Amino acid sequence: MAAKKTTGLGRGLGSILSDAQVAHEIQSSANITAAISNIPLNLIDTNPFQPRKEFDEEALDELAQSIRQQGIISPITVRATDDGRYQLIAGERRFRASQRVGLTEIPAYIRIATNAQMMEMALVENIQRENLNAMEIAFSYNALIDECHLTHEQLSERVGKNRSTITNYLRLLALPAETQLALSTDQISMAHARALASIDDMDSHLMILHEIVSRQLSVRDTEKLVQNAKKSPAKKTSAANKSLPESYSQQKDRLHERLQSEIEIRRSKRGKGTLTIHFNNDSDFERIMKIINQ
Repeated sequence: MAAKKTTGLGRGLGSILSDAQVAHEIQSSANITAAISNIPLNLIDTNPFQPRKEFDEEALDELAQSIRQQGIISPITVRATDDGRYQLIAGERRFRASQRVGLTEIPAYIRIATNAQMMEMALVENIQRENLNAMEIAFSYNALIDECHLTHEQLSERVGKNRSTITNYLRLLALPAETQLALSTDQISMAHARALASIDDMDSHLMILHEIVSRQLSVRDTEKLVQNAKKSPAKKTSAANKSLPESYSQQKDRLHERLQSEIEIRRSKRGKGTLTIHFNNDSDFERIMKIINQ
């Protein structure tokens, strides 16, 4: 039996969204049911606003083993959709592990929630459990700001983090793609990234990044390199020198078409440079390597 709905939101999203209509919709229907329902797994879709992009396979296997022995201890949270299905709000690891075990249904709280609320709850749950890498948190903060029209101060209140912490994460979005990738794969730390963020010159930035990764530099050593780079920045090439030769551009396009991945080529006026091939996850990396090794 569904629980009675209360009319107050407390400090819900309705009190901070600028759109009055959206706020009214949230206020009229945004409360969790008291009862727990067993829902067939095949009727549940993953959360499109899930901030986590990668799930540790070994950790999922361990969770699956625990579920096999103990069952689901903590129910997942879902929302019902108009087509009779459900979308995950929180608990995707439990959902995935239950699939591995071979369960046919799972206990769940059913909640009425807007897209903004789903995004917020999924983000907060993962941050509280410290399961997200720095770039996932940064992208999620930015998505919440855009979706919910929040200021940095309002977002800090929603996720329980200092405003300065929010700002530091959002600054990561301005980093070069290569630095973001190094951060998301734990090749560098958040402190390394903050030091690199103060280097505007791309050549100096990437040079220091490669030094950090190859020599496994400490944050203190990185800060020293950054200070030296600021005192004697690398000479900037002209716009003409920054453009790639036509043959390079053609090869870049061919490589992109063959690998179906983002390709970056950086070349100095002396002909020295880097070729970067981007991949989305481990399986995408394996796909690219198979093509290269053919």
